Amino acid sequence: MKTRYFIKLSFKGTNYHGWQIQPNAITVQQVLTRDLSLLLGEEVQVTGCGRTDTGVHARVFYAHMDCRGDLTDDQDFLFKINSKLPGDIAISQFIPVKPDAHARFDAVTRNYEYHIERNKEVFTTEYAHYVYGPLDIPVMQKASDLLSEYTDFTSFSKVDTDTKTNNCKVHFARWDITEDKMVFTIQADRFLRNMVRAIVGTLLDLGFRRIDLDGFRQIIESKTRSNAGTSAPARGLFLTDVQYPPEIFF
Repeated sequence: MKTRYFIKLSFKGTNYHGWQIQPNAITVQQVLTRDLSLLLGEEVQVTGCGRTDTGVHARVFYAHMDCRGDLTDDQDFLFKINSKLPGDIAISQFIPVKPDAHARFDAVTRNYEYHIERNKEVFTTEYAHYVYGPLDIPVMQKASDLLSEYTDFTSFSKVDTDTKTNNCKVHFARWDITEDKMVFTIQADRFLRNMVRAIVGTLLDLGFRRIDLDGFRQIIESKTRSNAGTSAPARGLFLTDVQYPPEIFF
């Protein structure tokens, strides 16, 4: 009899074309499925909590799989699989869940962070977007607060996707500012492809006063991607948390 597990992992996205398996491109899902199948001695299918774009990182990511072994407290297997996986993918836990639990469809909220550096740092260049020049931070925060007033985020979605709806519920969005760094944090029930990066790019346009607050509202209400700003680079984006209802766990 097989048991369903949630796999809690993290990955550095620099060397991958996102999470989801693609033809002729290396992805996190591909590597994880391959190495787990080899070590478990059975073919497993690994389903992720969502897609990530090429180059995007995940401090916390969940996937699920079904397998025959008991992995709940198997530290030897955890050590073996982490030794086999590349250095930019790490599994921290195998969590037994109900047989119908789903890493993607059961998620109730997701958190992303986008990191911006105000001074060029050679050791963190793969994890942040370097932005130079004065920014109107208060108006950027006001615009971030506006996001929770809307549900249709077509203006910040990649075009020609297979999603049935572009509606999302944003719970909060904020900027945390220090002298040399800015971090944009956003939580929602779901995210569209490219959504966070498009929002950040548009907020930067606002911060540089290329648009005003009314213009930001008009961009959202236009439901047209070409009206929004250029997407911020993938390297600054991190998936940082995914929350699930307690009833899917034992």
